[in-house]
This record gives sequence, structure tokens and C-alpha cells, in this order.
Amino acid sequence: MMMKKTLSLFTLTILLLSCKDRKNQHSISGDVQSNNVSQVKNEVPPQIKDTTTVELIDSVYNFGTIKEGQKVEYSFRFKNTGNNPLVITNAVASCGCTVPEKPEQPIKTGEIGYIKVVFNSKGKVGENHKNITVSSNAYPPFKDLQLTGTVTKAEE
Repeated sequence: MMMKKTLSLFTLTILLLSCKDRKNQHSISGDVQSNNVSQVKNEVPPQIKDTTTVELIDSVYNFGTIKEGQKVEYSFRFKNTGNNPLVITNAVASCGCTVPEKPEQPIKTGEIGYIKVVFNSKGKVGENHKNITVSSNAYPPFKDLQLTGTVTKAEE
């Protein structure tokens, strides 16, 4: 008898927990549906209300041919074309040999900003294509910046 009561209590507990999970799933899908409705009404979804737009002035830089061991510095330019300050939260290169520096202060509407990149060619003989990924509050997001060129073996 005691075993039957324990088994019944266990079954009831599992049943109640599974109902709670279904309720949460329904709530999540309801949020997605309401989000789709707001887009149909031409409203800006809440996650992009404080975004701005950006125009890339320079997105590709070809440094030509350099000798191994030389460093290349270049500043990619962009303009805040939106209505809110442009905040660059991160700039990351595809390789440790390329180091980007992002602006620390927000770029005001209409202003031009710079992302400085330094490429160290040591050990990089041959064709080089480096991508710089920029994270910001721009919508649509920044396109990747590209640094390309050829490194020849240094004469000894």
C-alpha cells in the first residue's frame, strides 16, 4: 500500500512538471508571434531601437608587396549615418599577426571614425588576406574589413 502511494505521488509530480514545461514553451512561442506582429505593423523590434547606421568609406586595403618583418599600419574609415551615437564594442582580426584598435568613444551622428589596424608580417611570407570583424550597435551590422597584400622573404 505504501509503495502504491509513493508511486502515485511520483507520477503526479512528473505530470505537473511536464505541464509547467509546456506552459513555458507556449509562452516563448507567444513572444515570437507577438514579435512577428510588431514587424508586420512596421514597428522597430525592441532589440534594434537604439541602433544606428554606418557607411564604410574604406572596407578593403591592399598594402601591396612588403618584405617579411615589416609592419603595415592602416586606418579604416567609416561614417555614422544614423540618428544615434555609433558605439564600437569590439574589433577582432582573423589572425594574431593583425591587431585592430577600436575607438573608445561613441562616434556622433555625421562624424567619421577610424579603426586602426597593425599587421606584423614576420613569418607571413606569401599572399595574405586578413579579416577584421567589427561589433557595434549599427544595423545592418558592419561588413568585415579586409587587409590584403604580399609578403616576400627578407634578404639576409
